[in-house]
Amino acid sequence: MKKYVIRRIFSGILTILVVFTMNFLLVKSAPGDPIKTLMGKETDDPVLRAALEEKWGLNKPLHEQYLSYLGNAIKGDLGTSITYNRSVNDMISERLMATVILGLSALLISFLLGTAMGIFCARRDGSLIDSVLSTVSYATDAMPSFWLGLMLMIIFATKLNLLPSQGMYNVRAGYTGWRYVLDVAHHLVLPCMTLVLITMSGYFRITKSSILQVTNEDFITTMRATGMPEKKIFNKYIFRNAILPTVTMLGISVAFLITGVSLIEIVFSWPGMGRLTLTAINQRDYPTLMGVYLVMNVSVVVVMIITDIVYALLDPRIRYD
Repeated sequence: MKKYVIRRIFSGILTILVVFTMNFLLVKSAPGDPIKTLMGKETDDPVLRAALEEKWGLNKPLHEQYLSYLGNAIKGDLGTSITYNRSVNDMISERLMATVILGLSALLISFLLGTAMGIFCARRDGSLIDSVLSTVSYATDAMPSFWLGLMLMIIFATKLNLLPSQGMYNVRAGYTGWRYVLDVAHHLVLPCMTLVLITMSGYFRITKSSILQVTNEDFITTMRATGMPEKKIFNKYIFRNAILPTVTMLGISVAFLITGVSLIEIVFSWPGMGRLTLTAINQRDYPTLMGVYLVMNVSVVVVMIITDIVYALLDPRIRYD
């Protein structure tokens, strides 16, 4: 097990380096000019351009820019934003918590509800409620997240006027303490509901199919033939074996926590990493884009390593050594 963990860490570091290099090349080759954005469309002063390029290191050869940024990133310095002239580390740290609050809330709710619904329908396979829930899960899974978010916004915010549609809290109210927490929770409902409806169907279908597959195994039939109680068979053997694919999906979803909520944040004006990324793309803010992509890359790799380790601990049949 120890050797496997070490190998996974080294492969994770290699993955981060490869993805970092690809992101750097893609960002640099994308159309657009951050210096032109700073200068404005009406300004075309060669002296000013040269000064700005020297300030931001854009006048150096591409390989020197790469090595310089890589060295700073290894030290934990993600550079300075061209657009805001602020530390990228500070900008990401300010936005990261909002993304974690939204993503983690949706992740826990969708995992618990989807798994519970999958278990419920698997034990009532073919019933009316199973057919209804399966149909609904396929429908929500097929919906684009931004479209579903807009529909929920129209219904609950515009028509019924029950929930706020934008932002993370009421700026004008200036709440503190528990009132601030409740205000954030109130604003969290719509974006969280959108993410839950989109992701819950995956947990539902995987849990249901896994339980049905394990239930039909020969060793389960043998246990039933010996007279073992159905509750004990399910809790000790069926559920423990069937939950492994769901754990794998949970690990992928935790990685999705950082990378996958961007579109929802933009729709609901949630002040997280998504809006920061969109602004950096529009302004061709290379350091900010590279910093955001690096954080996403590291998050995915770390979560995947943890998921592999948890998977091995849950299933003693797996021996990586």
